Amino acid sequence: MSDLPVTLTTINWHWVWLVVAAFLAGVLNAVAGGGSFLSFPALLGMNMLPVQANATNTVAIWPGQLTSAAAYWPDVRKNLRAAALMALAGLLGGTIGAVVLLNTPQRTFMRLVPWLLLFAASIFAISGPATRALERMKIKRRARALAGEAHAPRRLPLFAATVVVSFYVGYFGAGAGFLFMTMLALLGYEDIHAINGLKIVANLLANGIAFVIFIVDGQVVWRFCLAAMIAAAIGGYVSANLAKRVPQPLLRGIVVAIGLTMAAWFFWKQ
Repeated sequence: MSDLPVTLTTINWHWVWLVVAAFLAGVLNAVAGGGSFLSFPALLGMNMLPVQANATNTVAIWPGQLTSAAAYWPDVRKNLRAAALMALAGLLGGTIGAVVLLNTPQRTFMRLVPWLLLFAASIFAISGPATRALERMKIKRRARALAGEAHAPRRLPLFAATVVVSFYVGYFGAGAGFLFMTMLALLGYEDIHAINGLKIVANLLANGIAFVIFIVDGQVVWRFCLAAMIAAAIGGYVSANLAKRVPQPLLRGIVVAIGLTMAAWFFWKQ
């Protein structure tokens, strides 16, 4: 009987950290991305199997992406053909990624976790220099357009590239937003609002189909998922003005530091 209070205290502290981590994840996702660096390890800390933790995390953060898609609908409507193509590619890639995840042995996925976190943190680390390089590329492209050398994005490369990134979304997904933005810029899209709208559509559909597959397969632990979902939604809502006040380089640095710390922690545990 003497062990019971200690056990209850430990479980309560794990619950507290899950709610706090999910709230902070909602804040990060709203202002910079990378919220999974906190919410996914917190779910693992609830003694869940790794694949279940990843599936539960995907379901918990998806509603926030739905509200973002609604906010960008006017920009999506201006690019309906590209949006429809990316939606289809998102469904295909997300389905394949989710199915591959569900067929990955728990031990194998756990060994991949630090590498996946390191990869995602690296994406955020290079996002600053990569964005500046893309801006320089856009300036050159506009100069060529003024000279009569217009560049129209091609559909087949757009579809294929979206499938590849969406596969990653269905399998793990952290940092995928920047991957989508870079992909669209490289393929010729210049309007940042159009890029954000198309990115959200593909990400929403890739995560959405994974959302459905994980639920149907019974991989979601709902008592943890609902707590994380509510906390993340509140975090995203209250951080609406934060993105305008905090410099993006600082936010990016915080995300990278969290991601690298989480990756180092899981490397050490192995």
